[in-house]
Amino acid sequence: MATRWGICGAGNISHDFCVALRTLSHEDHQIAAVAARSLESAEKFAKTHGIPKAYGSYQELVKDPNIDVVYIGVLHTHHLQVGLLFLNAGKNVLCEKPFAMNLREVRQLISAACENNVFLMEAVWSRCFPVYAEVGRLLSESAVGEVKMVKAYFGLSLLDRERITQKEQGGGGLMLIGMYCLQFALMVFKGERPESIHATGVLLPSGTIFVLVLIINSLHFDYIVSVGHPMHCPTVLELNGKKTEFPLPEPGLPLNFPNSTGLRYEAEEVRRCLLKGLKESIKMSLTDSELLTEIMDEARRQVGVVYEQDSQ
Repeated sequence: MATRWGICGAGNISHDFCVALRTLSHEDHQIAAVAARSLESAEKFAKTHGIPKAYGSYQELVKDPNIDVVYIGVLHTHHLQVGLLFLNAGKNVLCEKPFAMNLREVRQLISAACENNVFLMEAVWSRCFPVYAEVGRLLSESAVGEVKMVKAYFGLSLLDRERITQKEQGGGGLMLIGMYCLQFALMVFKGERPESIHATGVLLPSGTIFVLVLIINSLHFDYIVSVGHPMHCPTVLELNGKKTEFPLPEPGLPLNFPNSTGLRYEAEEVRRCLLKGLKESIKMSLTDSELLTEIMDEARRQVGVVYEQDSQ
């Protein structure tokens, strides 16, 4: 029986997620409905992706009984409100990253999932890529020696996008792209809590992070392991100069972001968990999401970034 997806939000990332779903077997994954803030947007999105139902409000998607799991692709400033809407209605949820605006909100989402006995996962798609699985295998087999330091870099030119620069939209380099570096380090160190966190950065006039240098329990291998660019959605792994490639399927429609057909891997992980009756994924556990958010909160505190949600 196919996993029936409800898509919440008709923006760029939801578009790419639906394109990725179309690279998977129709017998396993089906897009049953899409909801947006306006019916016009939902209908346009549904037409593009061949989705049978379009709703002009999220509340209508909540009431649809033919949905197994909801993918939340709205702006992260709304993740708490929208996430609680679905979780408290007994819907399984895959919520885009960053999970929420701060640790308090993340814990609210997790509590709602536990209280309603439903599946919840932060959509850190990187964790589901074959390259990351291979890194995990190498680490578990001690094939790269004792891990002592992790170095992760991620930078993009995004200053022309309000979503990145405006504090009201939860902007800033840490929340939107820096978290990819953090989650990688946490994965390598198997969720170990850092002994110390040291953050320094440069802020934009809006008060969001432009450049951030963050040092936690860092990384160095006895052997040289390199995750290919882009590190958050890699298709190449190099071990001591030997490269292994993990090619992605071609998209059926133009994509908004690099390697976005790789979103298929997190969809497969969600289906695997649902079929096994699991309420969270070991690849991106709720404990991992809590620690990731806690570290980001501390980094923001050190560089002086405060969102409106922090005082609520």
